[in-house]
Amino acid sequence: MDNILLAALLFLIPILMFLKGTKKTSYSLSSTTTTVPPGSMGIPIIGQSLGLLRAMRANTAEQWIQERVNKYGPISKLNLFGKPTVFMYGPAANKFIFTSNMVANEPSKSTRMILGDRNLLMLKGEEHKRLRGAILPFLKTESLKRYVGKMDEEVKMHLDMYWHGKQEVKVMPLMKTLTFDIICSLLLGVERGKLRYELLECFEPMMEGMLSIPINLPFTRYNRSLKESSKIQKLLKQIVQKKQNELIKNQNNTSFEQDLITSLLGMKVEEGKQVMNEKEIIQNIMLLMVAGHDTSAVLLTFLVRLLANEPDIYASLLQEQEEIAETKLPGESLTWEDLTKMKYTWRVAYETLRLFPPVFGNFRMAARDIEYEGYLIPKGWQIFWVSAMTHMDNNIFPEASNIDPNRFENQSSIPPYSFIAFGGGQRLCPGIEFAKIETLVAIHYLVTRFTWKLLCADNFFKRDPMPVPTQGLPIQISPRKVYEKSL
Repeated sequence: MDNILLAALLFLIPILMFLKGTKKTSYSLSSTTTTVPPGSMGIPIIGQSLGLLRAMRANTAEQWIQERVNKYGPISKLNLFGKPTVFMYGPAANKFIFTSNMVANEPSKSTRMILGDRNLLMLKGEEHKRLRGAILPFLKTESLKRYVGKMDEEVKMHLDMYWHGKQEVKVMPLMKTLTFDIICSLLLGVERGKLRYELLECFEPMMEGMLSIPINLPFTRYNRSLKESSKIQKLLKQIVQKKQNELIKNQNNTSFEQDLITSLLGMKVEEGKQVMNEKEIIQNIMLLMVAGHDTSAVLLTFLVRLLANEPDIYASLLQEQEEIAETKLPGESLTWEDLTKMKYTWRVAYETLRLFPPVFGNFRMAARDIEYEGYLIPKGWQIFWVSAMTHMDNNIFPEASNIDPNRFENQSSIPPYSFIAFGGGQRLCPGIEFAKIETLVAIHYLVTRFTWKLLCADNFFKRDPMPVPTQGLPIQISPRKVYEKSL
């Protein structure tokens, strides 16, 4: 597919260049520095996009980045996904990217076109503050405590449907199913059935084009993702309108434990005006679906993989979970208090995120001309950050390639803006607690109900754009005898 795309683009480039004429990218030089970082911009429009995508799919993206660092240093220019870009790395660079008011959030064009322009990723200033203020209360710890039982119910139902009675399963597809079911339940308030299935059928192909070259031709991932995005928005519009009608009919009889859509619809400001309009609700729900689906599925999949490969870590984690399980009556759900005892399990999750971050990197945008480390970053240029560059730095994490969950026993000892699996600063992922509860509940039931071993010996994974293990990580599973006796 890459070869076909490259051939098509090479055919189109002369036409596009002719239509654009000879006009070059321009920017005002408000800074005294006029030198942009070193590096090559590559082929017009394409730049280094195909090279990065190929490296990600071959699981050599870190080496691809390191070669640039070796050649140009820790800051360099390139062309990614149709835009001039500056790559930079290191804790200081991460802090600058995540906290500076000179840097704006700027997802790739493909992401913007697929998710829309009225969600938290796209908006800035007061509009961003308004939307974040509406969504964040639902995702705070105090609110999520009420939903532990709902997540517990979804996880147990999932295991009963897809794991019990099986000898072999593929972990990655099942974890995607689990996280999607949790999202549908807690964020959308959509129960199992036809509508969930329709959403899932559109959602996975939409995700495939989130990081793609934004050329809208019939055979591209980008084209297909745009079509699936449109279908999802229509389905979500139906859900929103249905819940709006239900709120009008039952104004005085709304459930305390509402899904996020109902919560957002019920929020009012002065004069009865809704905090978020229909378009904003739909696009922000889509954003949260994307943020909470593959990322959590990747974490859970690689946790299963890590526990299969590391018997000592598995034994310590199992001991912690068994101690909690012994305090529960048959069929009794986990509580928030149970989750607070899973400290070692969460350290294992953090170490998994350090080694296998779901998001390889992302983009910001220079909101104005920026002088950084003696170079000019022109207004409107993308700024590209990569999590693995600090996660695997031996100066920050000694023997970084070794697996050691106890690195996170004292998190204050880790230099700020070095572990960035959840971003940082003002753009810190608002769904951290949601992901934590989801992960801890799922791992509790997996390790207390099953044992497993890997059926693939190569341990290979590609990024497409998130990590995907060989064959979806097939494992052989057996019910734990302790669990069978309790039934």
